[in-house]
Amino acid sequence: MQERDTVVLNLTESHKTVKNIKARGAFTVSIADAAHVAEADYFGVVSGNKVADKLAGSGLTASRAETVDAPVINEFPLCLECRFIEYQDNEYGCGVIGKVLNVTADERVMVDGKPDMSLVNAIAFDPYTHGYYKVSERVGDAFKDGLKLR
Repeated sequence: MQERDTVVLNLTESHKTVKNIKARGAFTVSIADAAHVAEADYFGVVSGNKVADKLAGSGLTASRAETVDAPVINEFPLCLECRFIEYQDNEYGCGVIGKVLNVTADERVMVDGKPDMSLVNAIAFDPYTHGYYKVSERVGDAFKDGLKLR
């Protein structure tokens, strides 16, 4: 059975982020939006092993998560708060696995008490073109549209 409350991050063990996650037993996944593409990219191109305070260098601010010992980037509209489960490194890749314990969202992206992904204006990285793209339009209904092909 596939768990819907699990997050996997593709990170190598030498990253400071992985060391911090293991030490705290927790992490957050703050979802960057199109308005903060430069700041999000900065987090990826600057090593925490070389820059003591990447957050200060980005110009963004953080608060402590509600349920785990990890930071939430205040300017990003959506955040998953996760408990660290394990680190895997095998022939299929390497990464951090966590269980989502809480989701927080800025009021501006909420509709009827739930985050509306079309309002989040999230960005995704395309490793083939080295580009960032907005993920903002709903194009189908999960677990429903495919049933039409039966």
